[in-house]
Amino acid sequence: MTVTATTARERMLLAKDASRSIGLLSDVEKADALRAIADAIDAAVTEIVAANAEDLERGRADGLTEGLQDRLRLDASRVGSLASAVRDVADLPDPVGRVLDERTLPGGVHLQKVSVPFGVVGSIYEARPNVTVDIAALALRSGNAVVLRGGTAAQSSNAELVRVMRGALAGRGIDPEAIQTVDDFGRDGARELMQARGLVDVLVPRGSAQLIETVVTESSVPVIETGAGIVHIVIDSTAPLEWARDIVVNAKVQRPSVCNAVETVLVLRDAADRLVPPVVEALQDAGVTVHGDQATQALAHDVVPATDADWAIEHMSLDVSVRVVDDLDAALDHIRTYSTQHTESIVTADEARAERFLAEVDSAVVMANASTRFTDGGEFGFGAEVGISTQKLHARGPMGLPELTSTKWLARGAGQIRR
Repeated sequence: MTVTATTARERMLLAKDASRSIGLLSDVEKADALRAIADAIDAAVTEIVAANAEDLERGRADGLTEGLQDRLRLDASRVGSLASAVRDVADLPDPVGRVLDERTLPGGVHLQKVSVPFGVVGSIYEARPNVTVDIAALALRSGNAVVLRGGTAAQSSNAELVRVMRGALAGRGIDPEAIQTVDDFGRDGARELMQARGLVDVLVPRGSAQLIETVVTESSVPVIETGAGIVHIVIDSTAPLEWARDIVVNAKVQRPSVCNAVETVLVLRDAADRLVPPVVEALQDAGVTVHGDQATQALAHDVVPATDADWAIEHMSLDVSVRVVDDLDAALDHIRTYSTQHTESIVTADEARAERFLAEVDSAVVMANASTRFTDGGEFGFGAEVGISTQKLHARGPMGLPELTSTKWLARGAGQIRR
């Protein structure tokens, strides 16, 4: 199914028109449409991987970092995972039409507050073709049309994925204009999307801190802010060695290029002699370059001296910063200073310290004795995620279907007038 509109604004107008019919689809119709999309993605795996290979080749020639190449890469297994995630979203309860509040006024007017689609959801993101599918699936399941700007790095992959998804909708008799891309308009398309107030109801950026800041400051469309992930793990003096080692290594190594990977490890001073050497060694054995303060360098071999800038870096690579701090108060102060309020975790056997950490840390997700890699819509049972919101209005943390709905009040009367 080819995108025919010749300007970005025309495509957004088509999405706006399509949103009206998408918003009226039944639960079964939306779920069946997503299953058709999943089947179409499975059937087009060869074409999708070939398009992705074009992007990877161009990215390597343009000097794309290893971390961004990992985010960009789609092999047959990852394409299969995309299709599986779409089926998971299809199986989730319909978020539209939920009765959130209900009451009857003294005069007899009956009120209901119900969940409704936004209408048109826009997203601007970088080098993440999986986001193209995740956001489209979540938008459609919640009764919304979607306009996507996925960045030059993934342009071939995104174009093929959009083609496949639009074709699947058309095959079900559903308006394919509900899925739009403005990738081929480049930065001009992104600017038009950010200024499409009245056509696009909400905009979700995903990517680097610079991209998110640009969208937040330049957009006239309401923005749900997702954040960069300067993620911390605190190792308490009571932390079991096995927990500390396994959690930190998993949080850094399992997929280092994503926003929930740990970037800074803070070790309490009275645990440093016991835990810094084995944790650093385990990280290094897994291929991680450790950037450490003087105390860390004194306790472990082959540690790169850390600078003040290291505490504010989202590495998105096999690099991690390690710092020894005096106590839990110092760890909390470090987090308040450098955190992007994404995810923080503490490793401790002290329940009181765990509960204090959970209560005092002001981030979207706060954990005790678990890897930060669990901050994910799929892991939280959402099927997929729109992004991880680090703001405090409307949505915070991994965003799934309910966060792509708004509300309206329904009033049913029998001729009542206000006196």
